[in-house]
Amino acid sequence: MTTIWAAGAATAQSIDQAVNDAFASATGPYVSFIFSNLPGTNFPWIVLWLVVGATVFTIYFGFVQFRYFGHAIALVKGDYSNPNDAGEVSHFQALATALSGTVGLGNIAGVAVAIGIGGPGATFWMILAGLLGMASKFTECTLGVKYRNEYPDGTVSGGPMYYMKKGFAELGLPGGGILAVLFSVFCILGALGGGNMFQANQAHVQITQITGAYPGWITGLIFAVIVFVVIVGGVKSIARVTEKVVPLMGVIYVGAALIILIVNYDMIGTAFGQIFAGAFTGLGVAGGLVGALIQGFRRAAFSNEAGVGSAAIAHSAVKTKEPITEGFVSLLEPLIDTVVICTMTALVITISGQLITDPATGMFVLDEAGVAIQTVGGNSGVALTSAAFGASISWFPYVLSIAVVLFAFSTMISWSYYGLKAWTYLVGEGQTKEIVFKVIFCVFIVIGASANLGPVIDFSDAAIFSMAVVNIFALYFLMKIVRRELASYGQRLHSGEIRKFEI
Repeated sequence: MTTIWAAGAATAQSIDQAVNDAFASATGPYVSFIFSNLPGTNFPWIVLWLVVGATVFTIYFGFVQFRYFGHAIALVKGDYSNPNDAGEVSHFQALATALSGTVGLGNIAGVAVAIGIGGPGATFWMILAGLLGMASKFTECTLGVKYRNEYPDGTVSGGPMYYMKKGFAELGLPGGGILAVLFSVFCILGALGGGNMFQANQAHVQITQITGAYPGWITGLIFAVIVFVVIVGGVKSIARVTEKVVPLMGVIYVGAALIILIVNYDMIGTAFGQIFAGAFTGLGVAGGLVGALIQGFRRAAFSNEAGVGSAAIAHSAVKTKEPITEGFVSLLEPLIDTVVICTMTALVITISGQLITDPATGMFVLDEAGVAIQTVGGNSGVALTSAAFGASISWFPYVLSIAVVLFAFSTMISWSYYGLKAWTYLVGEGQTKEIVFKVIFCVFIVIGASANLGPVIDFSDAAIFSMAVVNIFALYFLMKIVRRELASYGQRLHSGEIRKFEI
């Protein structure tokens, strides 16, 4: 019996290995192209593309993320909401759905990857990327609502593929349809990768921290069944789940991090000192500075998706007749996702002692290239975050496991909607066509849980950043339309024409 059991376990593990090998070889060339460096540097061009885009939108709209922050809060509270407006979900539900797609394992595992490679200094660049990215999110989500399709049955479809085609046509510019198709293809890949495989992969890793090792495809299969049950009901079903799951997972994770920070309150100042030192000194070498900056912006973009265009799909379903209002609501996402949650993760890891330092200098140990930081036990991704939580309070990895499962689940159901809308844009609307995509999506959950972290996260980044290339290019042409909407709304708001809705 023991021999049979051992043989069965070996066969199960070999399935995981076969899946990983096939996936890594199939996606390698695509990943290498996306992350090729700028000539003469080790700076990935896609990171520069995201940074420049976020900076341009911040300046072009006069730091809108700060000027309209209070109004964004009022909109989420429902102060200006008319339930009779076209759309399917409220401002809060749209924000919760979009947050469930961005507040995910990028906040837990992604931050650990950034710090494990770029050091604590990567945290500073993550925060800066989050603040600048608020303007990118504002731009794309405003356009998403403005150019959405509204159908007789009350459903809507929106997102970059729609504002690319319609917006370019409105301005008399060619190529909008081509951009829309390209974005849709990359969005489907992004949904299968970052919004799906990465989540399943890191959820499985964290679960095995508690239960011990077992084949990843088992975790993937369980997730696939649960996710399918939810997403088969459409965006309203997703919204009903996310408006409950997102606050719950936020309270669990942020609460756990806060407890650890309170217990170690005397080390918080030192942690911030390490973050700033790593951000600007490069830990004594130029490679460290570049590593911190690249990893900070790269992981922030993966986490909050500002400029990627994905959130515009979720926000397009909102009930409103003023597109700009959802732009205001959406700018809260990077703040919550990156500035608050990612920073708390980074602080916990930094004060936990899981990053190895040189006793003689107090500096973090770097590899031969002067970039990668060694970690206790060789942990990376969610395993590093789990070890950091456990270093302070031994049983906290169990709390983290609950948060990880909720994060992964909520992200997968939201990204299934993003991928579905890109799919239906390409192949047309229809229940049968939608079911085909949902089945494919769930199959990739199993693949993601079975594969190794390296190939999964590289493919996820490549797919999501491909979306950003097309999306930000289009936004440069369409941002004049958003500024016109902003000027009109701002004038009417300040004159009193736009008032809080009263029943």
